[in-house]
Amino acid sequence: MIKYYLDEDLSPVISEMLRKNKVDAASAHEVGMVQARDLEQLEYAASHKRCMVTRNRNDFIRLTVQFFNEHRPHHGVLIIPYSYRGDNFRIVARALKAYAKAHADGLSSYLVDFL
Repeated sequence: MIKYYLDEDLSPVISEMLRKNKVDAASAHEVGMVQARDLEQLEYAASHKRCMVTRNRNDFIRLTVQFFNEHRPHHGVLIIPYSYRGDNFRIVARALKAYAKAHADGLSSYLVDFL
């Protein structure tokens, strides 16, 4: 089953909603990683075998290329586009739940996908 790690640019309310729906999710806010650099966020997600979920497309695509070049696998990056309103937690949680169901085996290393 896919396990999510939500970047600090997403509300921890989303991870709470996901857990209530039996989706394994943690938030940067919940694990004390607020204001950590993007590299540290992705390293945290990778070390905990979690898919990184973020709105920060450009930096995490760049970091994925860096990880690939350094032979440092991660467990995927899922980009939440700005077409999903940041304050509509229920819609984002619903979409992440559906994505988790469709990707029950998780994501492959270095994969960047869009919700």
